[in-house]
Amino acid sequence: MKVAKDLVAASATPMVLGILAESESYGYAILRRINELSGGELDWTEGLLYPLLHRLERLGYVESSWQSVTGERKRKYYRITDKGLAELAEQRRQWDTVVDALKEIWHDRVPLTVNPLEGLA
Repeated sequence: MKVAKDLVAASATPMVLGILAESESYGYAILRRINELSGGELDWTEGLLYPLLHRLERLGYVESSWQSVTGERKRKYYRITDKGLAELAEQRRQWDTVVDALKEIWHDRVPLTVNPLEGLA
């Protein structure tokens, strides 16, 4: 099961800001971390991540700097700003509201699996 594009898009900003709140990082490492956190269910591409990082930078939520590691090519590292931490807190508040509402709706009311053959025997 892959996560629908609408959910990926809606969760992209808080996910990236949350990862950068843990520590600064570069693009490929962010992609790996998202894949790891989702058990492979969120299959992000560079075409999704880099425009998002550039938008977050324009908004002042992240800053970037080029860094080189001995024996490797330069990488653009991103770090969250104070403004980004404030936005992450607001995003988390909003997502907590959505998740709590869904839990209320789904709690003992909607089965997680549907068996189309149930009741036919």
